[in-house]
Amino acid sequence: MFAPIAVLNDWSNGINYIFAFIIGIGFGWVLESSGFGNSKKLAWQFYFRDLTVFKVMFTAIVTAMTGLIFIDAFGWIDMSSILINETYLWSGAAGGLIMGIGFAIGGYCPGTSFTGFATLKVDSYFYIFGALLGMFVYGEVAPFIEPFYGGKYSGYMGTVTLQKFFGVSAGVVGFVIMIIALAGFFGAEWIEKKNGNIVKS
Repeated sequence: MFAPIAVLNDWSNGINYIFAFIIGIGFGWVLESSGFGNSKKLAWQFYFRDLTVFKVMFTAIVTAMTGLIFIDAFGWIDMSSILINETYLWSGAAGGLIMGIGFAIGGYCPGTSFTGFATLKVDSYFYIFGALLGMFVYGEVAPFIEPFYGGKYSGYMGTVTLQKFFGVSAGVVGFVIMIIALAGFFGAEWIEKKNGNIVKS
């Protein structure tokens, strides 16, 4: 059993923060190198002109999923030590909708907005300010909407995975997700060619 390393080695928060900082810098560099610091490139996915974000995110999901399936099968990871967020169906869907609208309007998600900030893109400053303002407003109204985001109207389902929900093995889930990903990649390429990929990094 080799992973998760931080849990099995009982690292201090200080060491975890150092690794988080290093990984964060690397992640930001990859985002900028991929053109994800460009709000136009990000926003054009909603107009079906440039679906790079969709393809990159799906690739990341499939890569992480495949890696976890294999290292779990070889007994190299303690899956019980991996945090899986609990599912709140309705509040999660509402949060996703709000973030999606903000993404489409602003051209950034939280991570890419800080990438834009680091490369001195002025529009990212406004986006980050809006995000911080939204957090403040949410903090103020949270006590009044608690039944929706965390109570009886939230659609709480506990810790749910596709494997558990459908009652199938991890291999079956992985195979189906890969097929969906391949179909999505071919579909994205076809849509880009039809609509014209006009965005420059």
